[in-house]
Amino acid sequence: MVTGGAGFLGSALVRRLIREGNRVRVFDNQSRGRIDRLGDVADSIEYVSGDIRNPEEVKRAAKGVASVCHLAFVNGTEFFYTKPELVLEVGVKGIVNVLDACLQHNVPELVFASSSEVYQDPPTIPTSETVPLSIPDPTNPRWSYSAGKIISEMMAINYGRTRLSRVLIFRPHNVYGPDMGWEHVIPQFVLRMQRLASNHDVVRFPIQGTGTQTRSFVFIDDFIDGLMAILRCGTHLNIYNIGTQEEVTIAELARMIGGFFSKRVEVVPGPPAEGGACRRCPDIAKIAALGYAPRFPLREGLAITTKWYCDNAQLAPAAVAATEET
Repeated sequence: MVTGGAGFLGSALVRRLIREGNRVRVFDNQSRGRIDRLGDVADSIEYVSGDIRNPEEVKRAAKGVASVCHLAFVNGTEFFYTKPELVLEVGVKGIVNVLDACLQHNVPELVFASSSEVYQDPPTIPTSETVPLSIPDPTNPRWSYSAGKIISEMMAINYGRTRLSRVLIFRPHNVYGPDMGWEHVIPQFVLRMQRLASNHDVVRFPIQGTGTQTRSFVFIDDFIDGLMAILRCGTHLNIYNIGTQEEVTIAELARMIGGFFSKRVEVVPGPPAEGGACRRCPDIAKIAALGYAPRFPLREGLAITTKWYCDNAQLAPAAVAATEET
């Protein structure tokens, strides 16, 4: 069973699981996911509509499964600031309900999707899975997401010590690709660049912060390769980063996207997002030992993603912000 299986990451995982011969049950309420993401495998999955916050619905859905891949969460930095109580409700109730369902039905395996957000501003770059986790400021709503992930990791690990046969945790680092949603830096940059590029040779491009903040983006196909390596070879109670070590500044990202429109970009710094990490780049030695090797350089993945968002710009919600979130 894949919770959140109609989401960006979840649907990509479901398609790969089906392709490799697995029987898959998708649990989702389409509050943010869309079942049409699974249109190409719709006849091969069992879809269960349900709310991860509802314990009875989760228990019914988990009956008879051999593994639960728990991806249901409220993602998107925009929501961390605007709906922190919902982020925490879905996160904390979700992991409690999933664990209870696994215990009731003797499901032996739980695979949990954590996040690079648990590192905040890490003391070392590249950042290994052993770096201490923290909540710098509990009054900042941004930390609602990372707090939910940390709580979920702790519950999965400690229940897994004696109650489950195999618990695996993975921490994605800025996964991107076509149809990833609208509340993230890459789609917002693409849509705004598309609007501005039609009238100017040099695009003045406002961003949050100075542009020196860095991220290491991983293309969706590489992410799924990494997750499948963890499912095949991961060790019980272990945590794995999934990402790349191609670190890029936000200013460089804007210029790269501008290049797809044949425009030069003049980055205009603005106020930073409160609580945003200055740098983020994972140490991927642990997952590399399982055979993981990213195949898509950022420029190649960005070209694919930019084309998708340009071709589908009419689908963007009217309320999509013009500023980036990282």
